[in-house]
Amino acid sequence: MTSRPPVWQMVKEAVESLGGRATHSQIRQYIHQHHSGVNDGTIGPMIGACSVNVQARLNLPESSRPRLANSRYDFLYRSERGTYELYDPVKHGQWEIAKAADGTLVVRQAGEDSSAGAALAADLEDQAEIGPPDEFLFPLERHLRDFLVANIRNVRPNGRTLAVYADSNGRSGVEWQTGVGPIDVLAVDENGDFVVFELKLGRGPDAAVGQLARYMGWVRRNLAEGHKVTGVIVAGSVDDKLRYAASVIPDVTLFEYAMNFTLRPAGELGT
Repeated sequence: MTSRPPVWQMVKEAVESLGGRATHSQIRQYIHQHHSGVNDGTIGPMIGACSVNVQARLNLPESSRPRLANSRYDFLYRSERGTYELYDPVKHGQWEIAKAADGTLVVRQAGEDSSAGAALAADLEDQAEIGPPDEFLFPLERHLRDFLVANIRNVRPNGRTLAVYADSNGRSGVEWQTGVGPIDVLAVDENGDFVVFELKLGRGPDAAVGQLARYMGWVRRNLAEGHKVTGVIVAGSVDDKLRYAASVIPDVTLFEYAMNFTLRPAGELGT
């Protein structure tokens, strides 16, 4: 009897067979067609674990210590949301898992400043026109995501207290991999009901509703086990298109965020 290869090898085989570039759903479909008995819930996390530029890879034991991206698990690069290609250091740069100044692990390009403040300042400089002078928007979705995760208990849709979801293996609900793409943040309330967060920079397009509904449907079928599943869209500005689209989808809540940033003179030495 031929032994079945590990899931990471199946993922690599799938992407190579699909021409070196594939979506999450294409990888999953290939594996199910060529390997029987694979748990669907293991494929998404393994795709993330093997992607050199995906922060969620830190949730798996394979990425629990610093290293350059040159191990057997470092063969994918997420070129856009839900799409992956074979990792090429010449094309994509040298990536690594490194220790930040506070001792936490981060996924970054080798040689980057691991300071979150420095990264945020650089992103703000590159995107100076992102909002009006008296208002700042998060320059990257990951900054909005990280802020939301750090303050999840203060986000109370319909008065519920939330926590970031974690499965029995300790995998976090941040960038939770599903069979239909990654969920930005998957949370649960005190009753075990699920809340799916979809984050959008600037004005949230009404297409976000369809994407959120897809993730909610996947969670209801694969994780909920009878618990309620609701959704939240977080955007810098919610327009009428998004309001109309969300109004016909049950259990979807819209949130707008705003940032205030003030500079003041530091004063003279000794004052």
